[in-house]
Amino acid sequence: MGHGLGTSLESAVRQYLAYVSIERAMSANTVAAYRRDLVKYLAHLKARGVERIADVTEEDVASFAEDLPGLATTSIARAMTSVRSFHRFALEEGMTQVNPAADVRPPKIPSRLPHALTIEEVTRLIESTPTDNPVGLRDRALLELLYGTGARISEAVTLTADDVDAAERTVRLFGKGRKERVVPLGSYAMKALAAYTVRGRPALAAHGIGSPFLFLNKRGRPLSRQSAWAIIQEAAERAHVTTHISPHSLRHSFATHLLQGGADVRVVQELLGHASVTTTQIYTMVSRDTVREVYAAAHPRAIT
Repeated sequence: MGHGLGTSLESAVRQYLAYVSIERAMSANTVAAYRRDLVKYLAHLKARGVERIADVTEEDVASFAEDLPGLATTSIARAMTSVRSFHRFALEEGMTQVNPAADVRPPKIPSRLPHALTIEEVTRLIESTPTDNPVGLRDRALLELLYGTGARISEAVTLTADDVDAAERTVRLFGKGRKERVVPLGSYAMKALAAYTVRGRPALAAHGIGSPFLFLNKRGRPLSRQSAWAIIQEAAERAHVTTHISPHSLRHSFATHLLQGGADVRVVQELLGHASVTTTQIYTMVSRDTVREVYAAAHPRAIT
């Protein structure tokens, strides 16, 4: 595919983008992101007088990150990842004899701890939702399900009635890549789902043309992710929960409260549908402040 050590930068980038698009079958969005990053990279190299891929030095690569002022650390890290991947490809294709990006590290992204609500805040948020009408019954069932199972909003809104097994007290969730997992349902979630299924959903379904999805909107159509997210925000406002709320707030709270209650991190990983336990372990960091407080209060030599 390559044309040896005389390959121009433009030609190398074209070949690389064709490779990730066709042979690696990456999504159009991912390919577009690589293209944007590499267009900036080529402009940077041209400004330094570099024309051929074989002439790029480690200093050229390292200076690229410094040439991206005003970008967030995550954006710089992603751009550097694109550059590293591009140079690996060029080496494998024989366009260069060395990989000038091999030892250039992207900036370290500070880990953002997921923000969890307190148990009292979750209770207020759920119990502030009225259950005297079909929409309220739906909203209560949705909130109980999100907190009771740690489901992502996208997983909750694609549930069908058949995914809930009342006899086994479980729900079948389909995560990223349609990977299936079965999660237990607690008594609060079971009760809320039963009330919604019997008294709420039929009233909402009557306005539509028949939908297999569990959560429906007022027109009897499937509830959207945006609507589900709005339900959480409205419940937080009703409950006067001033803590920062995100679409994942109840999922974060589910994980944090399980770990605080003594659950094994690998069990929580399974419940959340995380591919790697490393992703789940970030939740164990959330309670470090609590650990410090308990230590300071309880250890006889903690206070100096």
